[in-house]
Amino acid sequence: MNDEKMNSQNIEAEYMDIANRNAWPIIYQKIGQECQSYSYTCLEAKKPQNKPLNRYRDVNPYDHSRVVLNRCEKDYINANLVKMERANRKYILTQGPLAFTVGHFWLMVWEQNSRAILMLNKIIEKNVIKCHWYWPRGIGEDEKFVLSDVKLTVEQISEEDCNYYTTRVFRISDMESSESREVIQFHYTTWPDFGVPSSPVAFLQFLKKVRSSGALEPDVGPPVVHCSAGIGRSGTFCLVDSCLVIIEKEGMESVNIQQILLEMRKDRMGLIQTPDQLRFSYQAIIEGSKRFDPNFKEDPKMEESIYSTVAEEVEEEAPPPPPPRAESLTKAPARPLPAIPTSASLGNLNYSCSAESSSDEGPPTPPARDRPSPASSASSADDEDDEPVTVTESGETGETGETLRRRRTRELAERVSSMKKRARDAERWHALKRSLYKPLTITFGFILAGIVIYTYVKH
Repeated sequence: MNDEKMNSQNIEAEYMDIANRNAWPIIYQKIGQECQSYSYTCLEAKKPQNKPLNRYRDVNPYDHSRVVLNRCEKDYINANLVKMERANRKYILTQGPLAFTVGHFWLMVWEQNSRAILMLNKIIEKNVIKCHWYWPRGIGEDEKFVLSDVKLTVEQISEEDCNYYTTRVFRISDMESSESREVIQFHYTTWPDFGVPSSPVAFLQFLKKVRSSGALEPDVGPPVVHCSAGIGRSGTFCLVDSCLVIIEKEGMESVNIQQILLEMRKDRMGLIQTPDQLRFSYQAIIEGSKRFDPNFKEDPKMEESIYSTVAEEVEEEAPPPPPPRAESLTKAPARPLPAIPTSASLGNLNYSCSAESSSDEGPPTPPARDRPSPASSASSADDEDDEPVTVTESGETGETGETLRRRRTRELAERVSSMKKRARDAERWHALKRSLYKPLTITFGFILAGIVIYTYVKH
């Protein structure tokens, strides 16, 4: 990777050069290839007792940087501490909690002294559950979560809708020490999976709001950043924030975006999942270097800049199929990316106020996302989806765009249908277990009562 230092104009020139050559897939592929030389292990994640705690089979935390739980039967959670020393920043990147890891998630927030949770996904996206609803559904004592397995309670005390994101304040209390602390959740609700926000400007306003809360400062615990897998959208946020901090401290000439991304990938695999996300990171860093300057004055014609286009046109387009989440990021996407960047509900899930009920059911086997390229890690070797697509240096694929889009749309629909079927089968199985368990409990109760009565009468 080129370590040459770049000034502001050079970063913009690099961005425009890559965009004009439509070379984002090639640049992204080179970064992925360089990460193949990393020798970090994921032994804890692959232990039989920990495998079900991973949302995806091919997204695992490195052993050397994983977050370790202390006050829990299992010390494992799919989370890494990502450090960027030059920016004096630390982040905890994790997957969206599963139904049976909600307690683990809040315990991590408590033990790491985190003051903010950055949620960059919706609960349901494209009819697929991406994250369990892990916070109280309403404000006040009546809606409070009681997490007996980790001896914590979580109460929501406020909520504010800020158009494209929502902020919520929670009070976490330790049932053992009676100590409590407030944590704020910043929930970005308009960032699509495997995609990018509609505008760098809107994203930067969100980042500025997070910064103003003090949650990213070094005198408090690292913020917990998550999306669904905890690598794509989460990696984008951390890369942009870290680069902007370095620019503020050292100047634009000190920043090599690709090199900083490689450094961050040493702590958690696969950060930045698509060429689109890498491209958006460049946009946000270039724009943020101007907007975060104290002397910056708002340009009323900003909406006519190179970052502007009609967001509705993007929304009408059929969504591309998701690329693999695995660390092998050498496969470029099939669709060539446009040279000009784009700009611009949660699901209603039932969740009991007590999170204990979800923990007695056995966790399902985590799904994998897509079939990896030949250079993929062993952990994702059994994935069952898209075939690799060969991409030339010009960014063109071996299939016509329309044919490829139809095929991938059909395959995506089949995957969604399969996931829904598995979810229905799992629910039927759990219902059957409960229906069998209840009569057995009643019968045992009658037998025990009979024994007690018989013993009493006999004596």
